[in-house]
Amino acid sequence: TQQPAGREGGADPPLPINLPAGSKLALLTAHRRESFGDGLVRICQAVLSLLERHPNLYILYPVHPNPNVQEAAHKYLAAHPRIYLCAPLEYPGFVSALAAADLILTDSGGVQEEAPALGKRVLVLRETTERPEGIEAGVAELVGTDVDQIVARATALFLEAMPLVPL
Repeated sequence: TQQPAGREGGADPPLPINLPAGSKLALLTAHRRESFGDGLVRICQAVLSLLERHPNLYILYPVHPNPNVQEAAHKYLAAHPRIYLCAPLEYPGFVSALAAADLILTDSGGVQEEAPALGKRVLVLRETTERPEGIEAGVAELVGTDVDQIVARATALFLEAMPLVPL
């Protein structure tokens, strides 16, 4: 396997979640100030809806330490058995999580750039992005914080197993 840039040799850090065989993993990062309040609530609702529709789906969510993010994540997601909330991961562990994930749900600009480099599809949980390259290349999609849009596009990507680069 290829090592992420900046790493030489050695095993990738283990994921902080044990996944059953045949399961799918979505990596969630949601922490931007414009998502605070209703936006984070809608993201959480979308995640719960995805889990209801996809019984083999697990969510790994390294939760930002901001109290607004912590409150929403723990209030809406902590009780679900297929959601693993954890502290932010060190960079090598985060890259391992990106590499292991079947889908990335993020509002992070940096993750929008890194995930496609690892061959991962990205749903951008924002209305606009300052990094349009992934959108223009067809490897990321702006879905905002609309529950129905997030669920519909994530489900389509799981069902279609779309290639990273459009034909």
